Amino acid sequence: MAKDCQYCGTSVFIPEQGALVLNSIHPHQGGKEFPLRLTYESPEAKVYSYKNKDELRLALVDWFEGSTPDYWVHILNTENSQSFPISIQHLYERLQYPELAELIHSGSFQSHLQPIVDMKNNRVYGYESLLRTKDLSVPPGELFSYASRSGLQSMLDQKARRRAVKAKSEHLNAGDKIFINFLPSTIYVPEFCLKHTFQIVKEFNIDPEDLVFEVVETEKIDDVEHLKSILETYKASGMKVALDDVGSGYSTLEMLSLLQPDYLKIDRSYIQNCHSDGNNQAFLFEVMERAKQLNIHVLAEGIELQEEWEWLQQLGVDFGQGYYIGKPQAVPEKEFILP
Repeated sequence: MAKDCQYCGTSVFIPEQGALVLNSIHPHQGGKEFPLRLTYESPEAKVYSYKNKDELRLALVDWFEGSTPDYWVHILNTENSQSFPISIQHLYERLQYPELAELIHSGSFQSHLQPIVDMKNNRVYGYESLLRTKDLSVPPGELFSYASRSGLQSMLDQKARRRAVKAKSEHLNAGDKIFINFLPSTIYVPEFCLKHTFQIVKEFNIDPEDLVFEVVETEKIDDVEHLKSILETYKASGMKVALDDVGSGYSTLEMLSLLQPDYLKIDRSYIQNCHSDGNNQAFLFEVMERAKQLNIHVLAEGIELQEEWEWLQQLGVDFGQGYYIGKPQAVPEKEFILP
């Protein structure tokens, strides 16, 4: 667990001059020695020094030759003798794209808020917080992909949660729900890892009842019991939880009774043309029946057509979200009228 947990506090900054400490029994990439000056060797470790980060970056490029080793080293700052562990692959990514690492570290983000409407009365129920860079220069997908490749996903996830809670305090009224995405893979020990989130909620004086944390399915979750523990930790603190993109990945219908979310968000692929697509309609009927049995609220995301909205409304879906209703904005409109 130590290697995983270090992600939260990992140093973004690579020493300008330093050394890599490799275990002597590490396999060598392609059978060749690491292309830096060997300055120390023992039965346990080898130390390779570099004069500047560009030399280190080029050495990694030469060593990789298109492959991406995932074993770990220690990087040593020779000026103060401090060191920290890092995956070779993560080190490579941070050296290749230092501007993205700095962006994540600085937290230069803002939350864009997309309205979620109660389909029974056409009134705003809450908003989903969607992370954006302040200057909109880096697409969200690119940013999260880089964070995963560079080992900075925990840091980015924490920054995103903080920005979302701050947006709630600045732009939304008491009672307005805010849906906040989170990556289960960044939470190793829920009671410990979520302390940061709970501290933010207290800092901004937000009612926990107004917060809905939704699982983001960017990767397959194998440990369902661990996910259940995460959701239970949120709920024990008075917050609500949601499963995102139900209908794909691990969030299959048979998991609903085990995980007991407060909300389930239906994958947009099942919403598209739901007014005319028989297969989508059959799936939606099944979801609604199961959700009703378990007392779970259903939210349809990705509504883009009036016909979709009207069909879902007749079906009895609780909440709706999508471009037909409203696009994400940095400052949401106070008055809301459906098209």
